[in-house]
Amino acid sequence: MMSEPPASHLPLRGATQVLRDILGDLKARAANVATQQADEAPRATFGDILDQLDERAFGFLLLLLALPCCLPFVYLLPQLVALPMLALAGQMAAGRHHPWLPARLHERSFEITSFGKVLDRSEKYVGWIERLARPRFSAITSHGGARLVGLLLLVPTASILVPLPSTNTIPGIGVAITSLGLIERDGFLVVLGLLIGFAWVALLAILGFEAASWIKDWLATRI
Repeated sequence: MMSEPPASHLPLRGATQVLRDILGDLKARAANVATQQADEAPRATFGDILDQLDERAFGFLLLLLALPCCLPFVYLLPQLVALPMLALAGQMAAGRHHPWLPARLHERSFEITSFGKVLDRSEKYVGWIERLARPRFSAITSHGGARLVGLLLLVPTASILVPLPSTNTIPGIGVAITSLGLIERDGFLVVLGLLIGFAWVALLAILGFEAASWIKDWLATRI
């Protein structure tokens, strides 16, 4: 039988501040490593983040990965982080209490300072929503509800992989809002984030169908 997750030791409010504190702690640790080169930017891994999180690790990791996707005109990085986001959503759907990452993703490193700047830029998109969060509709954020949320998150997360300009921003915001809802135990935010994500996927599908029809008709006039 799967053991229950440990009791929470992180504050229920201020998710982005918690992430900032974790990054700050990791930066201080990296600066104290004797082998750290003087001209090398401090780095950390996703595993370092995971080790400092409690049972809300799914929400925190998804938020951390979704934040770069919220920014417009950011390329390649959203597509890279979408893969571990898919893995996390799949694990939620499977009923895991705590995230597991393959060794390759667990040890994937990033520059702490650069990610901190992304966090600062992204906070204006999600910070005001975070301040409105409060525990409500607890059934949605329960273990059973989180399994359904994980299953539904696969759809907007997969859409981030579409290699088109700015197609990551809206689903990224949707996933970030859902993540905040999971962290803050706010079922309303979870539903709101999913609705934003699915609305974008539906719009993308409609536009894709229209574009395909236009191309088909254009080709037909040339034959």
